[in-house]
Amino acid sequence: MLPSRVWRCLLMVSPLMVTLPVVSGDLRAAEPPPGVTQILPRNRIASIDEPVFVSAEEAGISDDAWVMGVVVDGQARAYSLNLLNHHEIVNDQVGEKPFAAVW
Repeated sequence: MLPSRVWRCLLMVSPLMVTLPVVSGDLRAAEPPPGVTQILPRNRIASIDEPVFVSAEEAGISDDAWVMGVVVDGQARAYSLNLLNHHEIVNDQVGEKPFAAVW
């Protein structure tokens, strides 16, 4: 478990069922709906798909740094907000439970 001084935000992840509509066609080429301004083209911000975890000291994160904390099945993870400002999505997994940490 990470020291409490490292935690600034805590997100508890629990099983959740979501029903998504079935949409046909390739949405990657679709234009945004009226009134929505697209600032960056899709897929311009790369996600982190295979995160590697090290201690805060080894990562060079200061004691007052902001992180997003996630606890899944009692296992704690922390994602640096400085890193998430550049990637925004971390696709991660604890045991058999995949999840996305999104900033």
